[in-house]
Formats: sequence, C-alpha cells, structure tokens
Amino acid sequence: MKFIATVKRTPQRDTKMRLTGDGALVLDQVQYEVNPFDELAVEEALRLREKHPGEVVALTVGPAALSEQLQTALAMGADRAIRVDAADPLDALQTAHALAHAVRKEAPDLVLMGKLAIDAENGQVPLMLAELLDWPHASFASQIEVAADGKSAKVTCEVDGGLEIVSVDLPAVITTDLRLNEPRYASLPGILKAKKKPQDIIPLAEVADLPATGSRVAAYRALPARQKGEMVASAEELAQKLMAKGLI
Repeated sequence: MKFIATVKRTPQRDTKMRLTGDGALVLDQVQYEVNPFDELAVEEALRLREKHPGEVVALTVGPAALSEQLQTALAMGADRAIRVDAADPLDALQTAHALAHAVRKEAPDLVLMGKLAIDAENGQVPLMLAELLDWPHASFASQIEVAADGKSAKVTCEVDGGLEIVSVDLPAVITTDLRLNEPRYASLPGILKAKKKPQDIIPLAEVADLPATGSRVAAYRALPARQKGEMVASAEELAQKLMAKGLI
C-alpha cells in the first residue's frame, strides 16, 4: 500500500512571536519544526506500512526551506518526499489544490494529515483536500485500523464527550489527534539514510486549477496584558465596587 503523510513547518513550540508596528510577524530569527500533528501523521503512516507493506511518502507545499522538515520525515522512516514548490505563501484553498495535484499523481491508498497546524489552527486544508479529491474523510483519529484487503479502514475519532467509530472506503483522507500514537525520534542511522533519499519537486505552475487568493491575513494583534486584580476585604465592599461599575 502507498501512504502519504503531509508535512507542514511551524514555529518551534516555545517561540515567542514578535510583531511590527503595523501588525506583521517578525520571522527573521524564528526556528521551525515539523507541525506536531503532522509528526503523528508520519508516525502512523510508518506503523501502517509495517502491517501493510508498501511505501510512505512525505508531502509538503512551500519554499525550498521546507526541505529541512521533509528531511525529518525521511529520517523517521519515510521512503521519499515531494515538495510542491511555492515561494510565496498560499491560502488554505490554494494549498489544498496544490496537495490534490500531487496526490492525484501519486495515487495513494491513504492520505494522513495533522488535524490542524499549531500556527494558524484553522484545520481547513484536510477537509478541502478530501472535497477536491472526492474522497471520504475522517477527522481527529485516535485509532486507525486498515482492513486486510486494504480497501477500507475503521477509524476511532475523538468527539466531544466520547468517541465515534466510523468506517471509510479507501482511498481516503484521515486527520490525526494526539492520542493516535507517540512519534518516534529519528535515529542516527535514520538521519544518515535520509540524506540519500529522494526529495522530488513539483513546480507550482503545474497545478493547472490553482485558484486566485481568496483570503489573506490583514494583521496580527497581541492579546492585551491581563489587568492586575484588586483585593477586597468583604462581600459588602465587593458589591459596592460592582455597583459602581454598573455590573450589578
């Protein structure tokens, strides 16, 4: 079977983002890593390959700098990587179109994606990709069982207050949740082997149906500083202060 795991780069989790005066992000010193939910997707693809022998392909969309994150997926054990070359940022729908183009070329049995990226937290691209491909989709997977014949999968999905078990025909798009697995660390032999594994590039111009940008981030704003609390001596004093502010 062929499994595709999508990989996006996001700022390292302990990064404190800075803003310019007009609300733009300062990115010149930001260090990046593989989006944590995408690491789950890569790990799950590797585990499924152990049960259903075949190939794991890491797929991303973006500039050449993403080669570093693809290298991480290859060091974990992916067989090869593909990058749709996009020098400028794409919106969610454009990204989905670029991914769909690559997926159609590869014809995998299953596409695994993080449920969201920790930078924007939109979670839009997996749904859009499934729609563009006209494939089944399951979200927030905490367990994935592919049938022995490779034609379907049983997916346990995290939902509010419990679990939902769904069956999807393959090929399909499935997004990962935190309980799905624990991603492995890349071993030294894996890191060395990754340097010899292919990273293919698809020009963005090859994506014939790429739409115009439909949305963009106008600006970012930091949350206002939390105001210092005021201690009161009694319930009567609290009531007086609340009445003075017109709250009661």
